[in-house]
Amino acid sequence: MEPTRILFITQEIFPYTPENFVSTICRELPQYAQDNGCEIRIFMPCFGNVNERRNQLHEVQRLSGLNLIINDTDHALIIKVASIQAARIQVYLIDNEDYFRRKAMDKDENGLSFEDNDERSIFYVRGVLETMRKLRWTPDIVHCHGWLTAIAPMLIKTAYHTDPFFKNSKIIYSIYDDIFENLLDKNFYKKLMLDGVKDSHVKALKATPTWETVTKLAIDFSDFVVEGEKGAKKNFEEYTKKKKVPFIPYDDDFRTNYYKIYRKISPLEEEED
Repeated sequence: MEPTRILFITQEIFPYTPENFVSTICRELPQYAQDNGCEIRIFMPCFGNVNERRNQLHEVQRLSGLNLIINDTDHALIIKVASIQAARIQVYLIDNEDYFRRKAMDKDENGLSFEDNDERSIFYVRGVLETMRKLRWTPDIVHCHGWLTAIAPMLIKTAYHTDPFFKNSKIIYSIYDDIFENLLDKNFYKKLMLDGVKDSHVKALKATPTWETVTKLAIDFSDFVVEGEKGAKKNFEEYTKKKKVPFIPYDDDFRTNYYKIYRKISPLEEEED
């Protein structure tokens, strides 16, 4: 029996981004999973505040070179890689000159979301999924962290549903207190209309493209939803009940909490019944 394969699609990871609650979890959880026998792949955006020289990033030529069309415009996909030596962890970073060269991650100096955050999210998530195809690596579990990854469950269950690399993947979405107040672009839903995506899939975004509706979109297509940060559940516990999606409350021992979910979805070979 092969080890459980987990794909982590994250919004931020320490030490590449500033140390905070989310970046710490996204740094420690993959290591814990790997130390307990899982095979892992980790992705994050290559934000402009990532110090490429200090972190020894380098481009992976064999994975780069693909262009993704978003809103009728071609955008070059660049894949970089770095290693956290102490943890024996490799991290793939999705880069693009148009979307990720600014120093701030997702908000401007006034605390407002960048106007193109919808496209940045689309480019990032599609970049991860297309790179996984090139790697020819089939994840048993896809664990999404941060609102920038919220469209991943929908795309995996629709546009990539018949793809042999994703058709059997189970999806976990962790909700964090990463709220933004302003609306995303009103045409967000249109830009998501790939083959396999129906208007009914993105209906909520069509009405009001907010943090809440993006989060609900993630819930709609996830197999498990986790309150990743205490107090982050807001009104979503009731929503998950309505959608019949298992909801896991926050736990200070997040490593063990998540690992129980991984075991439930896809038990490791060395564990007994």
